[in-house]
Amino acid sequence: MPSFDTLLKYRIHIAILAIAISAIAWITELADLVYVCPYCRAQRTVIGLLGLLLLANPQHWLNRWIASTLAVLGLVVAGMQHFNGWKKIMAGEFSWGEYWYANAWMLSGCALFIITGLTLYLWAWRPAQPETDDQ
Repeated sequence: MPSFDTLLKYRIHIAILAIAISAIAWITELADLVYVCPYCRAQRTVIGLLGLLLLANPQHWLNRWIASTLAVLGLVVAGMQHFNGWKKIMAGEFSWGEYWYANAWMLSGCALFIITGLTLYLWAWRPAQPETDDQ
């Protein structure tokens, strides 16, 4: 299993993936493939902005401050949407719908994981240490 140090080497790839997830989500809405959802808009925007901040200097205090503020907003919105799904489950009104993969409850849960992961990654990132040939 790869170590955390290995994961830290792929900062650019992870940032581009986050931006791509955000862009694809925006494209699906702008192409009228999904319904307009203010919760989803906030979450996808936060994911994209965290990706952009990860491309910049992740160790700078201002970058981490802005990222943390955006993450709190995204997590609150995703948590509210996810909890609304749990309310429906408890009331017996929950339905996966025709397209289970576009279910708001499931997607908000994914957003919670993505936003949390990007924020933790941004705070944990540090430049790679040069390898030495100690024997």
